Amino acid sequence: MDKVSISLVKLRLNQAKEDLEDSKYLYDKKSFKGANNRAYYSIFHTMKAILALEPTDFKKHKDVISYFNKNYINKEIFPKEFGHKIKKAEIIRDNSDYNDFYIVSKVDTEDIIKTATTFYDFGVNYTKEWCKSNNIDYNNVD
Repeated sequence: MDKVSISLVKLRLNQAKEDLEDSKYLYDKKSFKGANNRAYYSIFHTMKAILALEPTDFKKHKDVISYFNKNYINKEIFPKEFGHKIKKAEIIRDNSDYNDFYIVSKVDTEDIIKTATTFYDFGVNYTKEWCKSNNIDYNNVD
């Protein structure tokens, strides 16, 4: 793995962090649909960052999620509980974005933001440990 690939991982993690911060801001403004969208994208960009370590990439969300579940959740590299939570976030995000009559619950939004936060933190820690085990100095790559 070269510095360019690690740079892509960090770029995607930075996007995930920005999405997460945006979700919290929107939640505070009681914009729950927008908060769900940003929290979901934080999860999605975290998954894409992890896949860049291989390096593997997909254009479609369903392909990213399917591959991540098969290779990280099912193999328990990431805790199994994330599989169900990612699916729930995806369903709520889809409903929030595409169903005109979907009423977003404050509780569901809180749950998705909590999942996104935990998932992001786990993803960052996983990335740092992966770099360490591959003799890559995570902090010295821009």
